Amino acid sequence: MSHVVTPAGSAGYARVLAVPEFRAVFAAHALSLLGVVVAEISLSVLVYDLTGSPLMSALAFALGFLPYVVGGTLLSGVADRFPARRVLVACDLVCALCVAPMALPGTPLAVLLALRCGLAVVSPVFAGTRMATLADILGDGDLFVLGRSLLRIVSQSALLAGYGLGGLLLAAVTPRHALLVTVTTFVGSAAVLRLGTRRRPARAGAGTTLVRDSLQGAGQVLADRRVRVLLLLFWIPPMFAVAPEALAAPYADDLGTGSVGLGVLMCALPVGTVAGELLAGARLRPAARERVTLPLVCLTLLPYLGYALHPGLPVSLLLLLLAGAGSAYTLGLDQWIVRDVPEELRGRAMTLLTAGMMTSQGLGMALAGVAAEAVGVAGAVTGAGVLGTACCAALAREARRTAPKPGPHHVGRPAEEYAPGRPAARRTESRDGADQDMTGG
Repeated sequence: MSHVVTPAGSAGYARVLAVPEFRAVFAAHALSLLGVVVAEISLSVLVYDLTGSPLMSALAFALGFLPYVVGGTLLSGVADRFPARRVLVACDLVCALCVAPMALPGTPLAVLLALRCGLAVVSPVFAGTRMATLADILGDGDLFVLGRSLLRIVSQSALLAGYGLGGLLLAAVTPRHALLVTVTTFVGSAAVLRLGTRRRPARAGAGTTLVRDSLQGAGQVLADRRVRVLLLLFWIPPMFAVAPEALAAPYADDLGTGSVGLGVLMCALPVGTVAGELLAGARLRPAARERVTLPLVCLTLLPYLGYALHPGLPVSLLLLLLAGAGSAYTLGLDQWIVRDVPEELRGRAMTLLTAGMMTSQGLGMALAGVAAEAVGVAGAVTGAGVLGTACCAALAREARRTAPKPGPHHVGRPAEEYAPGRPAARRTESRDGADQDMTGG
């Protein structure tokens, strides 16, 4: 058995960053995120330059959401039936190969959009494999939760800084040249993962074809009532939470704040999310994080009801900051999902989780636009708050009903670890395996 060693006196996020292999995962994640942000901006500008159509430019961006469901269902078995490091490195290299032709002069529009779809199909496989393997590296207790939180913080920070940096890059070079940066970051992420992490064997055997295995695994994951509820808790709140972001441009126009107002409206939710994650991760103990999970789920969308008063820019920003901070409930959900999913299905479950989350957000953006056409922007955001809060309350009630009770039915762990509101004992050992594996990006 290999050991995850952390300094005895370290606290909070410092304990996670003290794990050398996680630092490699963290670096790879930052690299690939940079590549994704640059690719999204560059491709959107490139498509607009080629077509002159705002619709086609928006479609190039939207294609980052739609194919997630394909990769998340038909390819989810990849995460468990192959060694994780091999999957992660291969996904990075496939992404690099998808972006490289985009940078070539004369690449047809249809090919650009098809390659964008290819990136989106690979993404949930990569993200699910990474999340499952984090539990192998950090254990399935508090270190896993904090590690996931750090990766989310990086993602939200990338939204704040990445688009600005991408805009500066495009001011200096053409979109096709900017896409070469993305190729470099994906290759760099693959190299960091290959050299900075160790190999583990696959979690499950290859008993049937990949697609059949993926569908069967998805069926097994969704057949468990407890896991279904947890997945819905990951999927449903973000579906409603994206409404203000999806409608930020028309709302800024209604307020008369122009591009500056639009920029700060787009930043408010990620800033609140980062603040909530940092507070919960650094200040709350694991037991406290689990206790506040369901109350926060029920409260996180309530600030949207303030849009019924058609608030100005300062109040709107405050409402969005509060809603973003409420998303700290995800730290408790992370603990529950890794605890309650069988290890042999963990990769598939995490891939489904990622695919469902991205798909639900894309659907939420579309529905917000439809609602805004009927009742206006303020009415649509208010409606998202009302309907979303009702759905979250129903899911929270179901989560309480399905919470594991103390007893011997969770094989291999003490029953007291599963008492509601009580965290699992933090593991200091990683799982048995020839070598250790990990993720990035």
